[in-house]
Amino acid sequence: MKPEALPRAGLSDAERIDWLRLIRSENVGAVTFNALVRRYGSATVAIEALPELARKGGKRTIKVCPRTEAEREIEATAKAGATFVASIEPGYPPGVIAIHDAPPLLTYFGKLPLAADPGRIVAIVGARNASGVGVRFARQLAAELGQANLVVASGLARGIDAAAHSGAASSGTIAVLAGGVDICYPEENRALYEQLKTEGLILSEMPVGTEPQATHFPRRNRLISGLGLGVVVVEAALHSGSLITARMALEQGREVFAVPGSPLDPRCRGTNNLLREGATLTESAEDVTRALHGIRTLSEPPAPPYSAEGDHPGEAEVARARTQVVDILGPSPLPVDEVIRQCRLTPATVLTILLELELAGRLQRHPGNRVSLL
Repeated sequence: MKPEALPRAGLSDAERIDWLRLIRSENVGAVTFNALVRRYGSATVAIEALPELARKGGKRTIKVCPRTEAEREIEATAKAGATFVASIEPGYPPGVIAIHDAPPLLTYFGKLPLAADPGRIVAIVGARNASGVGVRFARQLAAELGQANLVVASGLARGIDAAAHSGAASSGTIAVLAGGVDICYPEENRALYEQLKTEGLILSEMPVGTEPQATHFPRRNRLISGLGLGVVVVEAALHSGSLITARMALEQGREVFAVPGSPLDPRCRGTNNLLREGATLTESAEDVTRALHGIRTLSEPPAPPYSAEGDHPGEAEVARARTQVVDILGPSPLPVDEVIRQCRLTPATVLTILLELELAGRLQRHPGNRVSLL
């Protein structure tokens, strides 16, 4: 029987506390959160199961977020003037819910309806140390997309991001932050940040007060690409964060656009390489709107691995299979489907073991539903 998705409904105050406790607990990421809630039927029951699951994965103790800590975060979020939205609530961005690792909770400032229609959202990203020509083009492209009734998403970084937000400020723009929604980074974008708090939309999955760190940006990038139907890369060096966003867009089934640049400018090597690999050449907003014409829906997220009523493997079956699964895994990421195929075990058994390993801090998840041992 196909597992049922989580219902689209509101959370009570008590449920919101438990959702926050679960996602803030040690080694619980978005994929694991969703698997736990679907398996146990609620965050409350899943929290109770965490210590035993981690023990079976090889970890003696696991830090479960205390209720008082979750209550403090809720109070701090309200004090900052921000609002929570859960993935099962109607206001949650549907573009984000369509990716496999959608955050259970987002915080936001501003106009949440700007993210309501992924068919109207296009991301623009690019170099922080952008050229003057690149900044001008990004601002102009964003303004033209706004005139075409599209909403522009980006990451509020200096350079191309800031130019894109500025160009689309009057028509609608969404900023996704790597730190807390109440932390403006970089500070030079303070005026733009304050404008977007009321006239646009600012989103984050991090707790309020969190200063952005290097490891936060790739996670932030998957949300930028996931919000809409496509990503435009204006300038990007090889191995840049903008190319990570483009790769995530491809993995999420989104369109990738690239603005050509001089082969003498290292800031254009990444975008020119995207063009070689098949990205849509972009010289105007018309190139974007033409490519997106008729593409107004996103594919449904993959079926969840667990449901409260689903088929759960017995403990004896899982115990026999643990060594087999661990032996197949290694430091190189491997698709979960390939792990199941090589083990010749039921998907429920393999997914249970992966869940235990992740809670024990022994498993790392990668984009594209791949996993590796730490």
